[in-house]
Amino acid sequence: MKKQKLLFESGNELAAYAARQINYHVMGYYPITPSTQIAEFLDEMKSRGEHGISMIPAEGEHSAAGVCYGAAAAGGRVFGATSANGLLYALEQLPVQSGTRFPMVMNVACRTVSGPLDIKGDHSDIMYTLNSGWVILFAGTPQAVYDMNLCALKIAEVVSLPVIVAFDGFFTSHQKRGCFVLEEDADVRAFVGAPPPRTTLLDLEGPVSIGSYMNEPDLINNKYQLHLAMEEARQKIPQVFAQFEELTGRRLSPAEGYRWEDADILLLLLGSSYHTAKEAVDLLREKGKKAGAVTVNCLRPFPARELVKLCEKARFIVVGDRQDSYGAGGGCLSLELRAALQREGLSPRVLSRVYGLGGCDFYTEDALHLLNEAEDPSAPDFDYFGVFPGREPSGPQRYFDPITEQEASPGVTSCQEENGRVTVTGGSLPAATAMPRRLAPGHGACPGCGIPVNVNLLLKGIEGHVVLLFQTGCGMVVTTPYPQTSFRVPYLHNLFQNGAATLSGVVEAFHQRQKRGEYPPGKITFVMVSGDGGMDIGMGSALGAVLRGSSMILLEYDNGGYMNTGYQLSYSTPKGAKSSTSHLGPCQQGKTFFHKDMPALMAAAGAAYVATAAESHPADFIKKAAKAQYYSQNGGFAYLRALSTCPLNWGSRPNRGRAVVAAGVDCCYFPLYEVERGITSLSYDPEKSGKKIPAEEWMKQMGRTKHLADAPYRGVLNSVQQEIDRRWIRLKALSENELL
Repeated sequence: MKKQKLLFESGNELAAYAARQINYHVMGYYPITPSTQIAEFLDEMKSRGEHGISMIPAEGEHSAAGVCYGAAAAGGRVFGATSANGLLYALEQLPVQSGTRFPMVMNVACRTVSGPLDIKGDHSDIMYTLNSGWVILFAGTPQAVYDMNLCALKIAEVVSLPVIVAFDGFFTSHQKRGCFVLEEDADVRAFVGAPPPRTTLLDLEGPVSIGSYMNEPDLINNKYQLHLAMEEARQKIPQVFAQFEELTGRRLSPAEGYRWEDADILLLLLGSSYHTAKEAVDLLREKGKKAGAVTVNCLRPFPARELVKLCEKARFIVVGDRQDSYGAGGGCLSLELRAALQREGLSPRVLSRVYGLGGCDFYTEDALHLLNEAEDPSAPDFDYFGVFPGREPSGPQRYFDPITEQEASPGVTSCQEENGRVTVTGGSLPAATAMPRRLAPGHGACPGCGIPVNVNLLLKGIEGHVVLLFQTGCGMVVTTPYPQTSFRVPYLHNLFQNGAATLSGVVEAFHQRQKRGEYPPGKITFVMVSGDGGMDIGMGSALGAVLRGSSMILLEYDNGGYMNTGYQLSYSTPKGAKSSTSHLGPCQQGKTFFHKDMPALMAAAGAAYVATAAESHPADFIKKAAKAQYYSQNGGFAYLRALSTCPLNWGSRPNRGRAVVAAGVDCCYFPLYEVERGITSLSYDPEKSGKKIPAEEWMKQMGRTKHLADAPYRGVLNSVQQEIDRRWIRLKALSENELL
């Protein structure tokens, strides 16, 4: 045994710690709760110079998986982490990785797959990967997360397959426990060993083509080889576990049981619930009932023989599934056990219970209930555990009276088009008070949050009926906690990566239903609200809507980060800003690249109307909203971007939100302008008004960037100022050219 030390850490922290000790070449990642912390912890360690992993912040999980695949194809040791819908978004890439036999390790902090949106832990995500060709280990404790991460890479490279290390989100991922880790990184690297020789993309003397088009019969042979590799993994995993036991004294096994040897009744659970079940078993044993508990630590290859051996004497088995294979009469764990028992000719009574969905806690009393239910002859073979009756169906509960067409059309603004340009009359702040609020004051946003301010300013400039779509993000989470809603108008939610496409579908269905006489005549303005990095992962979908000319408005509240997951860097974060994935330290100086110019991208894609707006200039904001409505209702796509304060993560004072935004405008980090049918015009010139300030004056007002004024970061600040100046000079040149 090698020397070890005791740490008090969570599963996410230990996954990062193991990755640091291994010192992978590359990590491709995208923030998603509850796996996000793994990248955060690794970035913090990187800022201190504790590892050399190249951490690539992709714009979405699909791209993160592509980063990992490319790095593995180039011969690198590769690490990743994701959860829930992020895993499903990357799912298309998983068979690519396994089908071409490139090893890597990915941690999955298991979480509910939406919709509806829920960020808590269950197993509905990991079960989608069972047929992906990946080895899947499942850790029930933070200690097992560390241990399995060390074993995973060794297994992956022995059998040339990628490996998932899965564990319960918010239970195992965030629960801190005392855990032992190898004290010397050298011992970890000696255990893992040197990478075995394999074909790589960088072999210039023996160039290969990877991922060629393959037809029959070659494809079936490829999949057969994948099957053989998985069967080899079945043999190699116990060997690696045995080597790990020699190294640490801790025993891992594909399946394990507790007081199972003479048990009449067994409870089979996956992950952290197994340890709760053991407490229930002890209580029943005190009462003379022969109860036991079993679990599996390896989902693929499934340890059927080991599990059957643990279950062969039981007369009753209750299987708890934290997901449902809808219509199959049980979740995946139930189905796997039933098949394994049938192959061995065993026929105990097996009850399947779906439990713990959406992160519902699982208590000792719950385990006792399931164990006691096993002997009840009237108990159904399949059921849900933990559901409760809701109210009698009477239609949706109305929280607000609907806004009528007349109420929503007080004449705040009016638009006229002449010579290809739209002129807005009205739009004064006193007049805008007549517009009813579509977003009610009752929401859960943080004090000083700019999201409701910007949404309400936009909607003050839009007359008539409105339908809203919100992408996932803070704006969505704080306004629609079930069963309440803050909206007085129709509202739809979809995920970050697909909002614009979803609203395009709404728009087209509306037009088609009107054409067919199925919906009354009249106009509706369709508005999508994005932010929290939504125009990173959702940029492709948004550009597609622009290119199609979808009749809609897209408002992006630019709060400069993935705020809804705890402030990780996004492509809109200022260069040099500190975040939970761009730490400051002797080896790192905050975010390493410049903020994305999304309005320029939208204009280049051909959006009919593009504009920037700020709460510091409310009348300008309202008039631009009116213009956006005009274009969206006349066959065009309109995009507005508003600088949106986030005092919690910007490190600014909540009562100074408008002043901080004004400084961002006056230093030209966020210039106010519009691009109307390809023609650019400035809305506000701080130089001419004598209000232009250096970027430093703005950045000193926020905790996330005030360090840039210090000597060690002056070089970063100077580069930021130069880029702001370059973009401002270019924008002025565009505005002075009547064709641009």
